[in-house]
Amino acid sequence: MPPVTLTREQSRQVDRLAIEQYGISGLVLMENAGRGAADCVCRLVDRVEGRPQGPAKIVICCGKGNNAGDGFVTARHLDLRGFEVRVLLWAKPDELTGDAETNFKIVENIGLPIELFAGDYDAGRLDDQLEGAACIVDALLGTGARGEPRPPFDRVIDQLNAATAPVLSIDLPSGLDCDTGQAAVHTIRAAETCTFFTAKPGFFTPGAEQYTGELNVLDIGAPSGLVEQVLRGS
Repeated sequence: MPPVTLTREQSRQVDRLAIEQYGISGLVLMENAGRGAADCVCRLVDRVEGRPQGPAKIVICCGKGNNAGDGFVTARHLDLRGFEVRVLLWAKPDELTGDAETNFKIVENIGLPIELFAGDYDAGRLDDQLEGAACIVDALLGTGARGEPRPPFDRVIDQLNAATAPVLSIDLPSGLDCDTGQAAVHTIRAAETCTFFTAKPGFFTPGAEQYTGELNVLDIGAPSGLVEQVLRGS
């Protein structure tokens, strides 16, 4: 039996119907997504061999969409669990909107370290932030992204791939098309991917597994039957 999957458009429908039809706030869905991703980071770090004792350093790399919002929530939950968390942001704070903006302000208010890269690529500064990391979280580009990542994300992705720490991608590896499984020239090669509701069809395209790594499908609180409703087109 083939796995249940949702395309990018169907995933948006699940989000929209959960909010509009059932009254579940987008902030609730994002909170559940980030907390679930934090659980996966904890398990991944536990398996990292040879890391120093003491609080592990986790670097959360964020763009500006809802994928970044999931990253901000993940950062907060990892901080609560005693990790040394750094948030790297490739957007200007005033470019953030909606639930992502709300969660960024929470991260700001609680004083987590935030390094603003905006639209810049600074290899030396990024190296400094990645040094000693036990895990890197990819929250750069979400399911809406298509084609080749634009600068500076192209070079950021290449540098994250070259880092020694394993990468965990939120929803999908940045640069991978979730519908077709087509990988851009610059695509994150994740050790693990945490995706929401269901897997995406592109994850089962031959060769996509080298980018997704181990796949974790997380329930983030959509009502029972909603995925089936969307798949039926009703």
